[in-house]
Amino acid sequence: MAIRVIVVEDESGIRKLLRKIIERNDGFEVAGECDNLADAVSLFARLKPEVVFLDIEINGASGIDCAKIIADMEPKTKIVFATAHAEYMPEAFEVYAFDYLVKPFDIERVDRTLARILSLKEQEPQEHPDKIVRYEKGLDRLLVKGRESMSFVDIQDIVLVQRENNSTVIYTRQDSFTTSAGLGDIEAKLDPELFLRSHKSYIINLSKIKKIEPYGRWTYIVAFKDLDRDALITAEKYEEIKKRFS
Repeated sequence: MAIRVIVVEDESGIRKLLRKIIERNDGFEVAGECDNLADAVSLFARLKPEVVFLDIEINGASGIDCAKIIADMEPKTKIVFATAHAEYMPEAFEVYAFDYLVKPFDIERVDRTLARILSLKEQEPQEHPDKIVRYEKGLDRLLVKGRESMSFVDIQDIVLVQRENNSTVIYTRQDSFTTSAGLGDIEAKLDPELFLRSHKSYIINLSKIKKIEPYGRWTYIVAFKDLDRDALITAEKYEEIKKRFS
């Protein structure tokens, strides 16, 4: 199945060029394109693309703001900024851009970005949100309450906590629990010696890490020994882990 891409760019000629470059690469399809922030968010919500090519300035709006909205909706979206404004690169990577391409485009450079994306293709399961109620002191458990049920999650069994589809999902080796609570609320209930906020959208259990590999330019990807999922980690947090285990 081809990787879905949307292109957000207010110059029609650039949109046409990007479409041509992207679709000449096997494994990709441009599912949609638009020229403003509101349509970009709407298009993303409707098409759920894995990749977004995004200009820094889109008809007077900020591409950085658009990226923040998209990243909150689905943090593993690969956002590739494609712009003439090289000076915004540090700000772009603060929202964990996958890559930053400067106009005029070098076709081989775009091809390399797409090849890297193809090698990291992922699929995300759908979840149904519950509501986290409280931390059970002394029991080392979180109580997650649904509409008609309650689930007790042993903290030592938590492998990963991530933002996903505007909710927060707690993953153990065998189960997942979805909550409306924010990552910050859950982070406050976890032992900082064992759990690390590796990225604005992820909390990871350090004892469950199997491997860390490069992902994008200033980001890494974490694989776990007890879970067939992964997480993102910033270069800063990667260095922190290296110091912890050195």
